[in-house]
Amino acid sequence: MNVRKIAGFAVGPIGGAFLGFITLPLTAWFFSTEDIGRIALLQIVLGFTTMLFSLGLDQAYVREYHEKENKSELWKQTTFPGLYLVLLVSFILIIHPYLLSELLFDTQSWLISFLVIVLFIANYLIRFFSLILRMQEKGFLFSMSQIWPKFFNIFFLLNFVIIYNHHEFIYLLYAQVLSALIACSIFAWNTRHEWLGINNIKIDLNELKPLLKFGMPLIVGGLAFWGLNSIDRLFLKVFSDFNELGIYSVATSFAAIAIIVQSIFSTVWAPTVYKWIKNNENLDKIHDITWYLTIIIVFIFSLVGLFSNLITLVLPEQYNLVQYIILPALVAPLLYTLSETTVVGIGISRKSYLSLYASLSAFCSALLFNYLLTPKLGALGASISSGLAFLTFFVLRTELSVIAWKSFPRKKVYCIVFLIVGLAIANAIFQEKLNWVFKITWFIILLVSSVRMYKLILQLKASHSLSSEVS
Repeated sequence: MNVRKIAGFAVGPIGGAFLGFITLPLTAWFFSTEDIGRIALLQIVLGFTTMLFSLGLDQAYVREYHEKENKSELWKQTTFPGLYLVLLVSFILIIHPYLLSELLFDTQSWLISFLVIVLFIANYLIRFFSLILRMQEKGFLFSMSQIWPKFFNIFFLLNFVIIYNHHEFIYLLYAQVLSALIACSIFAWNTRHEWLGINNIKIDLNELKPLLKFGMPLIVGGLAFWGLNSIDRLFLKVFSDFNELGIYSVATSFAAIAIIVQSIFSTVWAPTVYKWIKNNENLDKIHDITWYLTIIIVFIFSLVGLFSNLITLVLPEQYNLVQYIILPALVAPLLYTLSETTVVGIGISRKSYLSLYASLSAFCSALLFNYLLTPKLGALGASISSGLAFLTFFVLRTELSVIAWKSFPRKKVYCIVFLIVGLAIANAIFQEKLNWVFKITWFIILLVSSVRMYKLILQLKASHSLSSEVS
């Protein structure tokens, strides 16, 4: 994948993060923290249902895309089993119109339940439509399909708040549903040539079985990962309230600077590394990428640590805690991204069950940390628990990948990661008590990582120039 294609994929996460930064103050100033907490809980449930209904076949589609000649057939084989399942469950839920609204939001509303069901279906389709553009390496189309729904979300929220003066939860939900439907429509249009020709394709059980065999262990691991990523919010709902959940949700949303790196890298990395594997090329570069990404991650942590207090300028006073809990909130997306480079041995060896072990073990650690910290410290405890759990997840994925494939030098990466995560958690705990000590520390780390990044860029330029001369 060349630089132009990578830039195309980068437009979506960067543009989406920019629009997200506009949405955050808008929702924080005009909607209650409880309502923001409810939307955060809804996002958790949507992630769970999309992952559950996919049956792991979304990962099977990515893994087998370059191996199959008939891409449309592969898409139907991987998409339709889960689609049938989500429609069946939606029908059952419609029969009990108050079930979803009571379970999620402690209220009886058939309208809220119906809108959530629409989101279930739309998000599932978005997942599988987007895989087509991702694997075809159509970065710009993939990115624009991410940007438009965020733009329309802001458009609808502005209309509800400014023009119609509506500040209730139902209007946040309306904006979510309308944005998801727009995203689904855009994805469907951009991928029409791939899926319009599936009418004459039948689902072959003999073809489906190996896909399920690869995907099913991943869905269990995926659900464990969902729990790892979501248990902090669930603990906040059970042991605290929607107010603490809302504050924590805003903090994790501000961690979108890390989501940019995660989205770009994850989108580009999987197709690229599997193409390298198929062609048996560039395998020596895989672990070089780990070191490059480590430098970038250190730079991001230090930058946010140094300037996190600026968050208070754009949020109401009740969100002051966000400036501290954002640092542990960065750990999850950044270490997940880094682990994508160290876990490739599991994908190469096709030992997908090892991913299950890593996710389940890390999920158990998340349960333990949240049980100990969240009831006492609220949103702060949830953020620290999430950081520690993802540190565990990173180490487990890396070591299991080594067992599955081959060893590689990793002690230096471990030392740096443990140091940065430790500083992030300490900064969140001590807050104002050692404020200047942490600011100076983050400044020094920022200088060192900036120099490292500069040298890395020069090295990559020199390597590219040498390759051009040789060719």
